[in-house]
Amino acid sequence: MEKTTVKKSSLSVSENGLERKKGKKRLEVLKTYKIYINGQFLRTESGRYYQPVNAAGEKLANVCLCSRKDFRDAVVAARSAFGGWSSRPALNRGQILYRMAEMLEGRKAQFVEELQRQDVSKTKAEKEVLLTVDRLIYYAGWCDKYQQIFSTVNPVSGSYFNFSVPEPTGVVSIIAPQDYPLLGLVSVMAPAIAGGNTCILLASEKKPLCAITLAETLHASDLPPGVVNILTGKLSELIKWFAEHMDVNATVFCENDVETQKMLKEKSALNVKRMIFYDNIKWETEQGQSPYFIFDLQETKTTWHPIENIGFGGGAY
Repeated sequence: MEKTTVKKSSLSVSENGLERKKGKKRLEVLKTYKIYINGQFLRTESGRYYQPVNAAGEKLANVCLCSRKDFRDAVVAARSAFGGWSSRPALNRGQILYRMAEMLEGRKAQFVEELQRQDVSKTKAEKEVLLTVDRLIYYAGWCDKYQQIFSTVNPVSGSYFNFSVPEPTGVVSIIAPQDYPLLGLVSVMAPAIAGGNTCILLASEKKPLCAITLAETLHASDLPPGVVNILTGKLSELIKWFAEHMDVNATVFCENDVETQKMLKEKSALNVKRMIFYDNIKWETEQGQSPYFIFDLQETKTTWHPIENIGFGGGAY
């Protein structure tokens, strides 16, 4: 019987049935980083996204370009969560912040990798992650102590006691530091929620990856929905809504930009919201943590309480 020789085909076929062209690099599937509102990971209402690029020209991810509607939804969520969060025992708030530190500690490698992709050296990335964990623990410890530091009994002339105590301001909108994508974000978020406030955070525009990954750790940290809401997008588009919204009680801005600070002051005057600027803070130093950051977002309530006059001694002291 005659032997038949079968020639090998030169056609190269890929997994999807189409001919593979040799020498062409595979197209990477970029992760889509969603925003975090009311305890849910959502796509932006606008349907838009952008692709931040690092110094090497590498596209980092698909990141949501949030709109005014996204910010309004975040304010509604923060306002709804404020009553329950502010009335929680300070000890429980501290436990939740400590749990955040535990969860972040368990994902150190991922945060270090994301910081490196965003042009941070490995040494600095590792240092920033460890400092972030320590900062959460720092504010966890202050949750049930700042009240004793900032409360007072006021001497008055009359038959009554006079007390002053700090209470949370309410809903706080925060424009996080642009050059500290993880440490800066936590350094302004932690004192706000440690003091019983709820917040809406705008992540770094050029380095947004760590912000949404942080939201994933918060989601698993027993934090009630709406206490922390994280948005991404262009600072130039969103910043005026952070200061102009009538149901926001305070705004924190962390950049040294005189013109923007002037605009924020003007917008905040509409409902006399508190405006706080952290424009010269070195977040990686001891300057980046203090109980006074908690106090900046507290209102002082003074209570007058009548007392009985005993004998002829009077009630003054």
